Amino acid sequence: MIKFFLAFGSYLILSILGGAFIAEGSLHLRRLPLRHQQEFAAQAKEKYHAELEDVSVQAEDGVLLKGWYIHPQTFNGDAVILLHGITDNREGVAGYGKLFLDHGYAVLLPDARAHGESGGDLATYGIKESDDIHRWVSWIYAHDPPGCVYGLGESYGAALLLQSLAVERRYCAVVAESSFSTARAMSYERVSHPLHLGPWFGKTFGRPTIESAEVYSRMKYGIDLLKPSPLYGITHSTVPVLLIHGKKDHTISPRNSQVLARAAPDHVQLWLVPHAGHTGAWAAAPEEFEKRVLGWFEEHPRPILVPVTGRSAQSRRADEGGTR
Repeated sequence: MIKFFLAFGSYLILSILGGAFIAEGSLHLRRLPLRHQQEFAAQAKEKYHAELEDVSVQAEDGVLLKGWYIHPQTFNGDAVILLHGITDNREGVAGYGKLFLDHGYAVLLPDARAHGESGGDLATYGIKESDDIHRWVSWIYAHDPPGCVYGLGESYGAALLLQSLAVERRYCAVVAESSFSTARAMSYERVSHPLHLGPWFGKTFGRPTIESAEVYSRMKYGIDLLKPSPLYGITHSTVPVLLIHGKKDHTISPRNSQVLARAAPDHVQLWLVPHAGHTGAWAAAPEEFEKRVLGWFEEHPRPILVPVTGRSAQSRRADEGGTR
């Protein structure tokens, strides 16, 4: 019996220490510096006859967020915001930027808070980033008003994009590749993965470590690491969403996107990509990826309001104001 209590006590202590370690590692991420700005600036000028603009917005908590904006000379009237993965920066989605620029879209490539050149010491996995993205969309409408704003996010960026749907209603459509469904579900996978076990391990033996990380982050930083939920964003929005997930994704299980798709079938579509790993859909099926993503945006333009005869001017003004 004494051995049992000693073993159980050691398990709890290790769980608490492991939780603190996980919380610190999750909130304080290494930064990847920008390395190719001159190269991208030259490409923007030569191929798209456009400037690579350094732009910024201020977050609600005063953090300065930075990014690039490119408005091509051949402009189709719409813009796309591109969101990168964890510990990456805006350069990580520059390839997608070229795809959209080739088709006439203006593109905004921001660094997430605590990434690249953006300010902030802590990554909050969508808790603060949702409003950050909302401010970036407002920046686009204020500085270069488009017909539509679309969004594409990869992995961490996909999760942030989906969470922003709950606070940003002006997207015409978005694409999210390799997103997690909820932070809790993701934590079960992450704790189980090193042991090559299923999420059941995280839900049982690994749970004290996960809960300890949540308590630690709330007590020290006021951040609930288990709160982020792309699932909440999808179910509290009607923005059309194309989910993309590789069937061979061992970083974030395709189950996450399946959960998201089942939660809102009226406006969410899922493409499971054979032979694709984490964020690997474009590499695994380049032609189909481009056809699906570009087609998704083309299928969802901003609705055109047709004036209805016989209605009062006041009523029409109310309708028009509601679409701005």
